[in-house]
Order: sequence, then structure tokens, then C-alpha cells
Amino acid sequence: MRSSRLYLSATLSNGALVPLDEAAAHYLKTVLRLKKGHRLTVFHGDGREWPATVAALGRDGVLLQLGDSLLPLRESPLKTHLALGISRSEKMDFALQKAVELGVTMITPLETDHCVVRLDDDKRISRHQHWVRVAISACEQSGRNVVPRIEKPRPFYEWLEQSEGTRLVLDPRGAKSLDQLAPPTEGITFVSGPEGGFSEEERATAIQKGCLPIRLGPRILRTETAVLAILSAAQILWGDWQQ
Repeated sequence: MRSSRLYLSATLSNGALVPLDEAAAHYLKTVLRLKKGHRLTVFHGDGREWPATVAALGRDGVLLQLGDSLLPLRESPLKTHLALGISRSEKMDFALQKAVELGVTMITPLETDHCVVRLDDDKRISRHQHWVRVAISACEQSGRNVVPRIEKPRPFYEWLEQSEGTRLVLDPRGAKSLDQLAPPTEGITFVSGPEGGFSEEERATAIQKGCLPIRLGPRILRTETAVLAILSAAQILWGDWQQ
């Protein structure tokens, strides 16, 4: 049976007795349904993980007894940044979740011309907090001990002006495919549009600013499918899927 995994924001150390906050205690009791004496794995996001045992569970809270930390190698050597046009809630969550499972290093949600979701200041804050939780949950499920950085939503043109490095914009009209490119030496950024794709102005500006348009085969992929396809292909070509 697969061992339960739990992300904790508290500082963790070998042999520590760690009290869980209300949210983590609720998750352990009602979702994981663990009892006193049950074992699980906890992590803090720095690459390490700790075997833990439920030492106490009751109305006064939940205590975990930690063992000695481990440092499993589960992070891909390929550093990938996903700049993703914001889509509707379920599709965005799905894309973020799968990107984390596929080893993405950082995600930047982009506000683009064809975004059907428009965020005010309050919604930007709440959606960002939600996306961070999605990323943490995906790490718990997939065995990752490093939580990818989830940036706050940014306007597409602002991000484009300030971004640098190797940037590949997913474009059905692109002249090249991923396997025709040289392996990246310092990481790579994939720029993917929302539902409806990028506008003509966004596409032209991205190319003008140095983004290379690449295609993902002869078919048009949905925004959430494109994320899975490009990150999977990158891991096969240059990441850790050959290990």
C-alpha cells in the first residue's frame, strides 16, 4: 500500500516531535484517516523527507514523531519554467497539477488577450493561494520533496519584457519541433496559451522578443493537453525519463 505523504510548513528536524496546525491535523484525520501509531512521510519543500509516526491524536491536536531525514533524488536535472495563459478553473488546476507531477521547476500564470478568466486584485491573491495548494498536493501525490515556485499572475506583455533565457512558445504554425533543438544548458521556458491560444499580436510580439515558435505535431491540442505533451517530451529528450 502506498505510504501517505504530507507537506508541513513547520520547521522539521531529525527526532523532533511536531505538532500539526489545524488544517494539517484535519487533513490527517479526515482525509488520510490515520490513527495513532500509523506511519507516514512528511516533507518541508527543501528536498528532504522524514519518516514520521502519529504519536498522539485527539481533541488537543495531533503530534508526529519524526525519524531521520532522507534525501531521495526525485527532481529532474532539466530545469523547466512553464509560462501558462490562465484558463478556466478546472483546466488550470489540471494543467498545474500535471506540470508539477512532470517535474516543472516554476510556473508563471499569464493574463493574455484571449483569457476567459479576468482577475481583480482580490481574485489574483485568492487564485494564487489556491494554485500553490494545488502544487503542494501534486507534490504529496507524486513523491516530490521540492515544491515548484508558483508566481503570482502577470500580464503577458509585462512578463515577456522581463523574461530571458531560452523561451519556446507553443505554436501550431511553428517551423520546428522539440527534437530538432539542441539540448538546453541552463534550463528552458515553455510559453503556452490559454483556451483560444495567443492572439496574433501576442504571437508576433513573442517572436520579436526572441521566443522560438515550436509545434507539437499536426493536431491542435487543448491548453491542458499541450502542457502535458511538451513537458513529457522534454523529460524524454533531456530530462530523467531515460533513467
